[in-house]
Formats: sequence, C-alpha cells, structure tokens
Amino acid sequence: MKANTYLSTSSLAAIVAAAFVVGGISAASAADVVVADPNAKVDYSGTVSVLTKFGLQQLSPFFVDAAKKYEALHPGVKVELIQESDDSVKGKTKALVASNSLPDVYFTWTGSWGENFVRGKRAVDLTPVIGPDTEWGKTLATAAVSAFQYNGKLYGIPLYLDAKFMGYNKSLFKKAGIAEPKTFDDLLSACAALKKTGVTPISYGNKEGWPGVHYAGQLLAYNVPQATLEKDFVPATAEYTDPGYVESLKQYKQIIDECSDGSGTNGSSYASALQQFSNGKSAMYYQEIIEFDQSTADGALKREDFGFFKLPVPKDAKGDAKAIEGAPEGYMINAASKNVPLAIDFMRFVTSAENGKILSAPPYGQPSATVGGYSAENMNPTVVDGLKVIADSSYLMPWLDTANPPRVAAAWLSGLQALIGGSMTPEQVMERVKEAAASSK
Repeated sequence: MKANTYLSTSSLAAIVAAAFVVGGISAASAADVVVADPNAKVDYSGTVSVLTKFGLQQLSPFFVDAAKKYEALHPGVKVELIQESDDSVKGKTKALVASNSLPDVYFTWTGSWGENFVRGKRAVDLTPVIGPDTEWGKTLATAAVSAFQYNGKLYGIPLYLDAKFMGYNKSLFKKAGIAEPKTFDDLLSACAALKKTGVTPISYGNKEGWPGVHYAGQLLAYNVPQATLEKDFVPATAEYTDPGYVESLKQYKQIIDECSDGSGTNGSSYASALQQFSNGKSAMYYQEIIEFDQSTADGALKREDFGFFKLPVPKDAKGDAKAIEGAPEGYMINAASKNVPLAIDFMRFVTSAENGKILSAPPYGQPSATVGGYSAENMNPTVVDGLKVIADSSYLMPWLDTANPPRVAAAWLSGLQALIGGSMTPEQVMERVKEAAASSK
C-alpha cells in the first residue's frame, strides 16, 4: 500500500489561478472495502453524522450554517455535528474508532493518519465519484484530492489548503527598527532587537507537542533533500542518517532559546500563543494560513498591522529553499455508514463553490480546495498573498506527526519537547526517531 502522496505545488498553482479567474488508530476493520457508487440514488431521509475540526468559536458556525442550509433543501434529513478543535480531534477520533462509533463523515489529515483508516477498511473508496474525470472531481483542486490517494485509490474529500507562515506585527517591528527577516540570521537578529523593546519576539506554545513538528518540518525541508525525506517517511526504507536532520534541530533550538520563552513553552498551549500575538504582546507567531483571520479577529492586532513571511532559509541549506510546510485537510466517508450516498451528497454540498467562497472569506479564512471556491475581493488580502506563495512553492512538506507512522510521530513529538526542555540533544532526538522507525518496519 502506498503510505503517502507528497505534493508538488505545480498543479496547485494552476488551481489557485483558475479559482481567481472563476471567481495511532487501531485497525479493527470492516469485512470488505466499500466503493462509492456514482449511480446510487440518494435517500434524503434520516441522519448524517459529521465529525469536524471546526470546534473553535470562530470556526464552528461554518458547519452549523451549512447543515441548516442542507436540512432546508432536504427536510427529511437531520445533520448531527460533532465539532472538535485542532487539539481535541485526535483524541476524539481515537475514542470513536475504539468504540466502533465513527460518524458517517469524519475529519482526516493526509499521510499516515489517513492511511490508518484505509488500512482498517474504515474509509469509502471515493475514486468513482471524486476522480479527476468525474463531475465532482473536476470542481476540486486535483493536487489536493491526490493528497488523499492510497494504493492508487482516492479516499478523501479536501476542504481547504493549508501551509505555515511566520505572522508578524508591523507596528512592533517598526518600533524595534527592524525589517522583515530575509535570512535565518536576520530572524535571530530581529529577535534580539525586539527583546530590547520589552516584547516577546515569538509567542510559542508547545504543550500539545504538534506545534514543534511544524517548525521542525519546515527546517527539515530546507536542510534535507526531498528524496531523502520521503524515503525516511517509510519505515521499510528509513535511515535518518542525513546530517541535515541534526542541523535542523540545532536551528530549531536556536529559535526557541533566542526568540521565545524557552523551556516554558512546553507548558503553554498553542491557543494561548495565538492570543498573545493577537493581543499585541508578541511580535511574531508561526501560524497556519487558516489562522490569518483569527490573528486579527478580536485582539489589539489590526489587519493593516499584520504581515507574514516564510520561515527564512538557513545558510548553506542542502534541501529545497522553495519548499513550504503544509498540506490540504479534509474528510472521509465511514465505510460502515448506513447511508453512504447521503453522506457523499452532504459533502458535495459543503464543497460547492458557493460554500467555498464563504469558507475562504472572513471570519473563517480557510482557503477552499474547490475550484472557484474563493474570490480575492471577498478575502483577507494576506490570505490571498499567502495562497500565491503556496502556488509558487516547489514542494509541500507534510506535517511530521501525520506523515509518519504512529511510533515515529510519537518520537518526534516527545523528542522535540525534550529538546526544548533540555533533557535531550538534537543527536539524541534523532536516535529516538531512528529507533522508532526501525520498530515500525
């Protein structure tokens, strides 16, 4: 089985342009692979249950409103939502899997996380209804759909595109007399200048563990050749011997020590870090493009003072300077659903161009994976500019905790926290990752 599909952004660039023109899970498995029938009649009655990752107050209305609209179109249908946050959705999903209670539609990441559902035969093969030559498939970004490909089949429904950027407060930069950093050394120098003004250079919360792998992932993309990374993502071929791994972790530790609250960041949540940035208490925050609108929603940071840049490339990096950390995120259909056609129909409605434009615009700011699903005039200009950077990137580096098998992902998560806390060195972290990969073969 093909574990992961890694994305070149060349096709994403075309989709972005077209859109603007148009405007560890246990594997208790089902008996057989369920394949979607493109000719199946939809029975508009009963209930369709949906597990989302839109539990935050600012995001939750999107699915609530979409459900209400769908129910109005089909009075015999009731949409039941289970709304979780980025932090809680993993635990909720594992609990639902353990009790064989997955809803009809459920959130998923790409990579190894999504593969677990496919291997456990818990996901419907959507190829006949979402393939590139199908009516629905033609309305979605081909590269985003392909990110959910396993063993040549398509299992996921991409909802939005995502990538990581360093957001910054233009006013605080001006006060410190600094410009947008162009190099890694510039970033460290900027941190030193910002400290002198009394603000935290970068607000950072790694209590959950996964924010750390986002920093590390971008640095790995810069320091380790793409072919090596993708070989090491697969336990059967993993070696983790490239010197770029250790170098990346040394650079990550520099950022933590010189730009953030150091070891204390392991006790702070990512949500508190975002709030600190939004309230003008920090000058920078490493965030997903889907968080751009959240940064300027309610706090002291105004939209005109918000800027962003890619994490700068370190000197003498041996990887891909044009790569960016990111991946599309989406949904799968439960193979055990009693009404697969209805579940698919609901997600076709959610991913319509009309709903895509709602999703892409404030207050949500989630760049839709639907062709024609956003228009520049209705979006936060920084989100539009961020999409252009994604389109110009050569490679989307997947999230380390979802691209790798569970043991390796756990090694990255715990190892990076230990590195921040000072109980492990970069070399020791990589030994732990290497051991986890060996035990996953």
